[in-house]
Amino acid sequence: MNSVKTVILLGVLSGLLLFGGEIAGGRNGLMIGLTLAVAMNFFSYFFSDKLSLMTYSAEPVTPQDNPEVYARVAPLVHNLCQRMGLPMPKLWLIPEDSPNAFATGRNPEHASVAFTQGILRLMNDRELEGVIAHELGHVLHRDILISSVAATLAAAITFLARMAFFFGPRREDDDERGGAWGGLLMIILAPIAAMLIQMAISRTREFSADAASAKYSGTPDGLINALRKLEMGVQRVPMDATPATAHMFILNPFSGQGLMRLFSTHPSTEERIARLEAMRYSPVH
Repeated sequence: MNSVKTVILLGVLSGLLLFGGEIAGGRNGLMIGLTLAVAMNFFSYFFSDKLSLMTYSAEPVTPQDNPEVYARVAPLVHNLCQRMGLPMPKLWLIPEDSPNAFATGRNPEHASVAFTQGILRLMNDRELEGVIAHELGHVLHRDILISSVAATLAAAITFLARMAFFFGPRREDDDERGGAWGGLLMIILAPIAAMLIQMAISRTREFSADAASAKYSGTPDGLINALRKLEMGVQRVPMDATPATAHMFILNPFSGQGLMRLFSTHPSTEERIARLEAMRYSPVH
């Protein structure tokens, strides 16, 4: 069901992109929109992981680099990869006190999992296993690629909405026909619609990764306890993160309530925990 929702939402995003291109410049604008989407997806597919790791100054975790972290984390990752049928990802350490983690990479063969120093200090091994299983769930479901495509389409829609407003076709009777108002609505509503769809895709994927964590770690309890600790930890020590990468983390790196919650890329921690608790009595298949 989550896969069907994702396909539908990506289809709506693509439709918005084509609509924006046509508004911006007719058939030529449509071709510009398609070209822009292809170019941005190409960059996102091959380089988004490197850019994300560079953004947070991530350091490699190997027996030579950060050996203590490797000795603790690598066995947990290796055991989970065997259960999930995944190759061993590259491991990274982010020099950041705020507790969090993310997975990146275009496919399982090029995957990376990054942890902050804060999450390694905060979690016991059982909770850390739940977090790792969640991130490997994203790798297993190829969520990183899906999220990258969604983010790229949303960015392209925003760009084309601005083009439609400033450079779209003009008629002498625009004021009578409401063309100017239509352009204004385009620049305001299209990016909001794209953002909301992108968030819906991200939230859907988070539930699937939580379910994978419960299945492959053998219990939802580790991730439940981890999410509770993460919620408190992020509130105490918000992360200096970029909004463009917020969807990658296991928990929204920004603290706050109100609108920050409404426009979060993640479902509420309470809802995630409630679903995980229900899995105690309903085995995950």
